[in-house]
Amino acid sequence: MKTPDAQRPRPGSDILKTALRRNIGAMAGGTVLMGLYQAGETAFPIALGLIVEHTMQDRSPGALALSIGVLAVIITTVSLSWRFGMRILQKANTTEAHRWRVRVADCGLEPVARDAGLKSGEVLTIATEDADQTADIIEVVPLLISSLVAVLVAAVALGLADIRLGLLVIVGTALILSVLSVMSKRIGSSTREQQARVARAGAKVADLITGLRPLHGFGGNHAAFRSYRRVSTEAKHQAITVAGVNGAYAGTAMALNAALAAAVTLTAGRLAFEGRITVGELVMAVGLAQFIMEPLKLFSDMPKYVMMARASAERMALVLTAPPVATPGPERPAAGGDLEIDCVRYGALRDLKFQVPAGEFVAIAVYQPRAAADLAAILAVRVPPHAYEGAVRISGEELAALSIEAVREHMLVNPYDGEIFAGTLRSNIDPSGTSRTVEAAVEASMLTDVVALHREGLDHGVRDRGANLSGGQRQRLSLARALAADSDILVLHDPTTAVDAVTEQIVARNIAELRRGRTTVVITSSPALLDAADRVLVLDDGVITAEDTHRNLLAGDENYCLAVAR
Repeated sequence: MKTPDAQRPRPGSDILKTALRRNIGAMAGGTVLMGLYQAGETAFPIALGLIVEHTMQDRSPGALALSIGVLAVIITTVSLSWRFGMRILQKANTTEAHRWRVRVADCGLEPVARDAGLKSGEVLTIATEDADQTADIIEVVPLLISSLVAVLVAAVALGLADIRLGLLVIVGTALILSVLSVMSKRIGSSTREQQARVARAGAKVADLITGLRPLHGFGGNHAAFRSYRRVSTEAKHQAITVAGVNGAYAGTAMALNAALAAAVTLTAGRLAFEGRITVGELVMAVGLAQFIMEPLKLFSDMPKYVMMARASAERMALVLTAPPVATPGPERPAAGGDLEIDCVRYGALRDLKFQVPAGEFVAIAVYQPRAAADLAAILAVRVPPHAYEGAVRISGEELAALSIEAVREHMLVNPYDGEIFAGTLRSNIDPSGTSRTVEAAVEASMLTDVVALHREGLDHGVRDRGANLSGGQRQRLSLARALAADSDILVLHDPTTAVDAVTEQIVARNIAELRRGRTTVVITSSPALLDAADRVLVLDDGVITAEDTHRNLLAGDENYCLAVAR
């Protein structure tokens, strides 16, 4: 059950605030260490100026040795503070990115789908690239503060030498940030568009990989490639645009930073020539002018990274704040109940009405494939109850009043194109590792020959999408998974279309035997499954037009005979 905090809408700004709030400790430690690093870097040219000043005055070996010792302390401080500061910040960054990846994945895997209007490939991009870029805010803020520390220390040191040098650094820094903050807004909008186009390209290639076999089958692979190439080209053009904007931003930042450094150097030279600052102060000013380039560059890059993190956070918010497609009820159905479809109108279905008593094995012969797909989608709750007319009842309780978790526990709808996952045969059949009917499911689905082929048996490795299995093996593996779940109500949609006729006969008898006493519905045109069923319902033009045993329908219904006889 979700906590109220997890259910609260999170726009992009709220996501960034959450990331900052729960990493405040790591960010504070990282800021202190990185501030110490920048202060040490700033102290180096200051120390050089003082060394030149006092060594020239005293001209003593002791003063020189002390100066070398001071420089060694500064260098050690700079090295250690950088090492441990970045370690703290990067650990917090990667941990925060992990948290958001898990949160986005959790939203995608919730029983109730969210109405985000995004394809799975887009969600994948959000769960990876956008989560990483959002978590970058954990490093951005401490680095921004530490860079500010360096600029302020340099301004104060130069101001002590001559107030005009200090003011020049402060005014120049403010001017640089004003110019770059305007440019960073363009980066944010361009980055959002690029991320959206890359996500669409990812979604397109995911769809193509899923449908690669049928595409090759009917020769549509070339058209599919052209479609992907068009989407990818759009992403490429937008990426080039973003690169151009980033290049202009970086070039402008570098030019402005160099101009400020040059202005400080020339001003210090003029003041030294006029005798208003000493030689040591001149050395310090020149060193700081060179050093200040790094924190200024880092400082000026921060608005860009902030805008990129915000753009990514807003894309994550599309998933995290999307409303559920349906609001499930709190009820739970009684165990072992019946299934009732009452005057359902949706898609190709019109006033569909039938009932399956508890424990019965019913086959539904559907003449139109679209009607079969619509019925399976409604039973699988892929279509929210408010999207269709009529009612679906489990044990007398309407589907709209039941929690999705309860429906999933009570009724399993196994699609004809069930996905196969990378892992083993066993992990595909029993993902949770809790089923007590794995062996029986393997026997019933006739998967025994696949198990016997390999020395590892059920622990034989399966590639992603079952790439190392044939079509019939993948289908039988999916069927075994459905049977191993041992749910009160099992709905199968064309479970044997990819197996031969002899195997289909055996599988049909095995399903009937294994599911004896449990409610089973098979949407199919297979004569073997129709014959094994206790009763056959004929679904034609969206309504039930006939009802009897398979053999009686064959003998008395010519249309049925033509539709299912092979």
